[in-house]
Amino acid sequence: MAIHTCPFWCGYLLNCPFRKVSQNPRKILRPYVTAGMKVLDIGCAMGFFSLPLAEMVGPSGKVICVDVQEKMLKVLRRRAADAGLAERIETRHCQQSSLGLDDCDGSIDFAFVFAVVHEVSDVDHFFAEVAETLKPAAKLLFAEPKIHVLGRDFEHSLAIAQKHPLEIIDRPKVPRARAAMFIRE
Repeated sequence: MAIHTCPFWCGYLLNCPFRKVSQNPRKILRPYVTAGMKVLDIGCAMGFFSLPLAEMVGPSGKVICVDVQEKMLKVLRRRAADAGLAERIETRHCQQSSLGLDDCDGSIDFAFVFAVVHEVSDVDHFFAEVAETLKPAAKLLFAEPKIHVLGRDFEHSLAIAQKHPLEIIDRPKVPRARAAMFIRE
């Protein structure tokens, strides 16, 4: 799926503790994630959002973390183990042509896609796959960094997403990002 994939070394920059000052995962995700949920984190990298998500879903929840780079997932698994969250996190190495989530169809309570779609070559196929994983009325938070994605390009991605059973219900404020909240129809 990727046109350009974020280099592995950037994963360490994305995990910088100072990033939490402006893009605090708990502050961004707390309104949407509760204990016991099954959450999908697509493009998880080394787990900047994944680990806080695992804390939020609690012992009865699960976070499925998907990335095209196995090296990113390896670091995430180690970080999850170090944080005592390994049992709540399931990592999946996806292919560029598919997320490989057929076994998740209709089972996800909340999906999170942050700084990923601008790296995807077939945006239509991507959103089709994501929509299939969601339960009816489940939510998808989609965000792209303002530094990489122009407003018109973000709007184009939103239009593509809405060709699938996804309806925009909000435009939440996410620092340094353009964001939209969808609900699965």
